[in-house]
Amino acid sequence: MSAEATNPATPGPVTNTVPRRKARPRIDLRRLGRAALLGPTARDRLPDAIGHVAEAHRAHYPDADLEPLRRAWVLAESSHRGQMRKSGEPYITHPLAVTLILAELGAETTTLTASLLHDTVEDTEVTLDQVGEEFGAEVRYLVDGVTKLEKVDYGAAAEPETFRKMLVATGSDVRVMSIKLADRLHNMRTLGVMRPEKQARIAKVTRDVLIPLAERLGVQALKTELEDLVFAILHPEEYDHTRELIVDNASRADDPLAEVTDEVRGVLRDAGIQAEVLIRPRHFVSVHRVARKRGRLRGADFGRLLVLVNEDADCYGVLGELHTCLKPVVSEFKDFIAVPKFNLYQSLHTAVAHTDGQVVEVLIRTHQMHKVAEAGVIALGNPYAPPSEEQQAANDGERADPTRPGWLSRLLDWQEGAPDPDTFWSTLREDLAQDREITVFRPDGGTLGLPDGATCVDAAYAQYGEDAHACIGARVNGRLATLSTVLKDGDTVQLLMGQDPASEPSREWLEHAHTPAARIAIQRWITAHPGSDDGAGAAADERARSVRTAPPAAEDIAPPLDAPATPVVDQPGATVRLAGCCTPVPPDVVTGFSVRGGVVTVHRVECSAVAHMKGVGRAEVGVRWGDTTECRVTLVAESFGRPHLLADLTEAIALEGAEIVSATVEPPTQQRVRHTYTLQLPDAAHLLTLMRAMRNVPGVYDVSRAQHHQTSAF
Repeated sequence: MSAEATNPATPGPVTNTVPRRKARPRIDLRRLGRAALLGPTARDRLPDAIGHVAEAHRAHYPDADLEPLRRAWVLAESSHRGQMRKSGEPYITHPLAVTLILAELGAETTTLTASLLHDTVEDTEVTLDQVGEEFGAEVRYLVDGVTKLEKVDYGAAAEPETFRKMLVATGSDVRVMSIKLADRLHNMRTLGVMRPEKQARIAKVTRDVLIPLAERLGVQALKTELEDLVFAILHPEEYDHTRELIVDNASRADDPLAEVTDEVRGVLRDAGIQAEVLIRPRHFVSVHRVARKRGRLRGADFGRLLVLVNEDADCYGVLGELHTCLKPVVSEFKDFIAVPKFNLYQSLHTAVAHTDGQVVEVLIRTHQMHKVAEAGVIALGNPYAPPSEEQQAANDGERADPTRPGWLSRLLDWQEGAPDPDTFWSTLREDLAQDREITVFRPDGGTLGLPDGATCVDAAYAQYGEDAHACIGARVNGRLATLSTVLKDGDTVQLLMGQDPASEPSREWLEHAHTPAARIAIQRWITAHPGSDDGAGAAADERARSVRTAPPAAEDIAPPLDAPATPVVDQPGATVRLAGCCTPVPPDVVTGFSVRGGVVTVHRVECSAVAHMKGVGRAEVGVRWGDTTECRVTLVAESFGRPHLLADLTEAIALEGAEIVSATVEPPTQQRVRHTYTLQLPDAAHLLTLMRAMRNVPGVYDVSRAQHHQTSAF
């Protein structure tokens, strides 16, 4: 809220001095605090802060029309006149500071106009209709959205419903959330005079929800400072210790980062690559994390090198030179240019070893990538502005909407389907806790953005919504996979869908669903069908019990002595038995072994039992096929569970002229069902045709000859 008080004594982060480009203003939000805003001006006089906003805005938009900002400043200043913050400062300093933060990040004019006015409707006599009449529908929409967020109760007991309202208020335009984040940053900067318990409560909400949202929006400049401010409030001792470490390191004469910076500049200069090489100090929380991970910190642990170039190709040119001329740490290489992060972030990450063994991390990106890395969606301009000719050419006439990144679209979609606030809250926190997103490809060339650790279940619901209830399996990179298969970045996923509109999800899927969309859709179906014990899983179990036409009798292990496909053995008087482990049929190449009672069992030569028998010293008996063409064979069909599958399979078998001697269906596991059939064929030559016909039944993904591996058949 805008009523938070100011504490000028709040410690600020320590930064190192780095070279600055004359042609491009650096983004450094920390200098935009109270001192920079008010300067030496007396408290009873307002500073010319709108001039700071205009200057920062023109740095990003040289041709911007400043008239809307001037009119918004006049309305905001006159409306808030006489109002004071708890610190005694003029109230107008808050919307000015928020607007200045956004201007430095590169927000476009409409966002800045709404930011100046974001408290007027809530705290003054100004109405939304007035805002709309004077500044247009876009500004009205943004101010309305921020006003709704301000009215949200941030009490701990209200959290579940609070953030459902936040997303609804954000709607389809993340500029609302951008203003809210800048508002929260300024309030966190000025939180010092609040009661400690209130500071802690606000800091926890900031940590749990607003910082992850800043990460999702890609606004690293806001996120990192919010992290440091929360760190100082919730962990003051660790903050003070980290501050001491940073101060001590800054006073050291030797700096490995500076040495490597000079070396990198020389390498790139010799290679003719125009680049800007800077030392990028780590912020407090980053230093604290590195200290916990590595223990004792060394000079190179307090920052990273940032190399800025003009073109994408130059990034890879820099990488090649560094890996050639310096000693690279190959395990540290990551390419976020070819595969950007979910929050628009692009950069090459690598590391090189210093002469004393210290490892220096290096970030390589273009100036535009750096702008987006710092400001995220704020840097993308006005999403409602007509696309330029360059944008039209790049997108083939289609323009991606930067206000609806994939993760936000998902949140807005599934929040409507959450059965209750608690479910929404738990799934929101789970989704925000994901710090990495993967991209998987559909066979048609489209993509799906999923959190790291997502499975085929998640992919199904991401692509088909609640129609994914009919999913019966998947192929990952061309190979059949269970729905519980964890996907990797870059995988190609083909989802296999059943044809029955009454298909049901399995309760078992909940164990493998990691996205809110999947979990909520499955849980909602289960809640709506309390009579179903396990969705499709239970139905498949019932089908398995009902179709067991015969027990796994001797036919499943060893066909009877009078099996039509009778081999001839080179052992007069011997009784012949076909081995059930491999069910040989003409024209399989076969061999035999003598067993108890003068019986010779016949196996296919590639059967694993043959190697076992040879290994224990059993002598082979020569076997050949007789003249008969009939045969008996056991086939195993692997399928995904679906209604009427058994009927379709038995129909396919009958159409090929085969007779079912026995059949068993095992209980389903993860929507997969195993059918075993012992079949009588009128002609062994038809076996391959029969197996092909069975594979063509929808839902069946493999048919093979039985391999029982049972030694009792010998």
